[in-house]
Amino acid sequence: MPAPSLPRNVTVIAHALARVKLTRLRDERTPPREFRRNAQELAVLLAFAATQDLATSPEKVRTPLAETTGAKLARPIVVVPILRAGLGICDAILPFLGDAAVGHIGMRRDESTHLPTSYYFNAPTQLAEADVLVVDPMLATGHSGADAITKLKQAGARSIRFICFLAAPEGIAHLCTQHPDVAIFTSAVDERLDERAYIFPGLGDAGDRYFGTLPV
Repeated sequence: MPAPSLPRNVTVIAHALARVKLTRLRDERTPPREFRRNAQELAVLLAFAATQDLATSPEKVRTPLAETTGAKLARPIVVVPILRAGLGICDAILPFLGDAAVGHIGMRRDESTHLPTSYYFNAPTQLAEADVLVVDPMLATGHSGADAITKLKQAGARSIRFICFLAAPEGIAHLCTQHPDVAIFTSAVDERLDERAYIFPGLGDAGDRYFGTLPV
């Protein structure tokens, strides 16, 4: 459940394994291979929480002994990573989401203004009928996430959930102001943004650490 000071649409996953894996991501000594493994495992834990109440409809099947009624998803799923860092989350959760479709949104951060500019958008046609999972490791200023969700809504999306490893209070406030109907799932809410608009204490640049492209 979200902490009392957080908006009702923000869920912090309080699972013990999520806390352990997030700690490995925070540790500056964690090498890329271990960072990727823990990131993928944390992504699965978050995705399970974010999808636990998706609508289902009855489905009859026959077991080796008898006919019984189970469940199938009532709506298709679309996963939309914000490039490039969201790709790791997308790859980790796709095996658990059946025939989910994938869209892509490219957002590039201006290091002077700390605001994003969009350079790519490609989404499946079934957005209006789907449950859409927007995935990005960090919710820092919130502008990339909010802008991506705006583009998805303009393309027809109606049911959207946002999944991230870490969030800053500033990012939560901005995203909730722009899109109060979007549920946010994260494993932690950190103290604040620093002067570079990085989450503090955070875990550094998630994309650089995941893809092993840290400056030397």
